[in-house]
Amino acid sequence: MSKPTENRGDGTNTSAFTEKEIAYLQSPIPGRLATINEQGELHVVPVRFNYNAELGTIDIGGSRGGFGASRKFRDVAQTGKAAFVVDDVLPPHRLRGIEIRGRAEAFSEGGEQIRPGGDPAFIRLWPAHIVSWGIEQEEYHPLSRDVQ
Repeated sequence: MSKPTENRGDGTNTSAFTEKEIAYLQSPIPGRLATINEQGELHVVPVRFNYNAELGTIDIGGSRGGFGASRKFRDVAQTGKAAFVVDDVLPPHRLRGIEIRGRAEAFSEGGEQIRPGGDPAFIRLWPAHIVSWGIEQEEYHPLSRDVQ
């Protein structure tokens, strides 16, 4: 397994992800964001995202005029919780992906950096638990760890 870089939240080049996980998160694969509202109702949707190398976070944005009014945005603003998955299948049947659970924040400005021309609102996910599979090695051996 490649070594995670240090995540201290002090603005230095930090990450809770390994080098191979970061490379995977920077590939053009869509992700899926799972949120929960105050009544406990779950919601999962496909989203566009960027890995924020400066903060070691996942920044999630969407279309102009819609993202800031979406259920996913409201859920995160209310609960501060989210989970996120990026995965794919390589030929012939090699599964790989990353699940990230953690603290989420809803921001009303800055989303244009995630998706040029997109909505100014965005969600930032701070990893607390990461599970990856098929990234560090070709076989399906999930690597699970708490990072906070």
